[in-house]
Amino acid sequence: MPFLIPIVVLGLIILISAFFVVKQQTAVIIERFGKFHSIRQSGLHLKIPLIDKIAGRLSLKIQQLDVIVETKTLDDVFVRLKVSVQYRVLSQKVYDAFYKLDYPHEQITSYVFDVVRAEVPKMKLDDVFVKKDDIALAVKAELNDAMLDYGFDIIKTLVTDIDPDAQVKAAMNRINAAEREKTAAQYEGDAQRILIVEKAKAEAESKRLQGQGIADQRREIARGLEESVEVLNRVGINSQEASALIVVTQHYDTLQSLGEETNSNLILLPNAPQAGSNMLNEMVASFTASNQIGEAMKEAKRKKEEE
Repeated sequence: MPFLIPIVVLGLIILISAFFVVKQQTAVIIERFGKFHSIRQSGLHLKIPLIDKIAGRLSLKIQQLDVIVETKTLDDVFVRLKVSVQYRVLSQKVYDAFYKLDYPHEQITSYVFDVVRAEVPKMKLDDVFVKKDDIALAVKAELNDAMLDYGFDIIKTLVTDIDPDAQVKAAMNRINAAEREKTAAQYEGDAQRILIVEKAKAEAESKRLQGQGIADQRREIARGLEESVEVLNRVGINSQEASALIVVTQHYDTLQSLGEETNSNLILLPNAPQAGSNMLNEMVASFTASNQIGEAMKEAKRKKEEE
């Protein structure tokens, strides 16, 4: 009975081939004698050997197709767009997806090209970057209308890359750099102006305080001189003589201070021995002339009032 062994082996092979497994999120199309018979979902299934065959398997998972489209914008700039289409086969339309459409990728690509080349030429290059979501929505709407009849559901479309010509990108970078340099220059100018204004305010405040200090100093000097004159008046020295004495005293105090500074280059003019006497005589003469003028003015005023 050795001739039975091949038959038994063949029978076992045929029997085993009758069973097949369908993975999760997958659909299997069964044909009988070349004609559609059934669609099998995930699990263990049985088909009639030599009569039924697996015509194809379709994934029900979400898939992605990336399409590169080159087109021209409204301002005559050539740009390459990468459009990513996420789609899936509807489980209730596996028959349509398998039998109605031979090459779904090519079909989707054709619609993407058609929509992008219809939308982008209406926009300037800057608007393409700003309105890329509008382009994606237009592609999705067109694909949904076209592919739903074939059993494909378009989940989402995304414009994932916009790549202008290299020279255009270089020009855009130069424009952007120039704008940033302009803004930086404006900020630097504002900062310099603020520094100048604040410096001027500080100098003005310094001058004001300096002037106030000088005024206070002179006021205290005048008060000191007034007190000195009052003290001298109490001992019988009149105001003119007291003032002259104070001036001469300060003159010699100044000379003494200069003499104590060994490295001083200051020269006091006049600096002759008789300088103090001359200064005293000039001051007395000045006070006398001043008093005479004052008396004359008072006399003139009195006569005018009498008339």
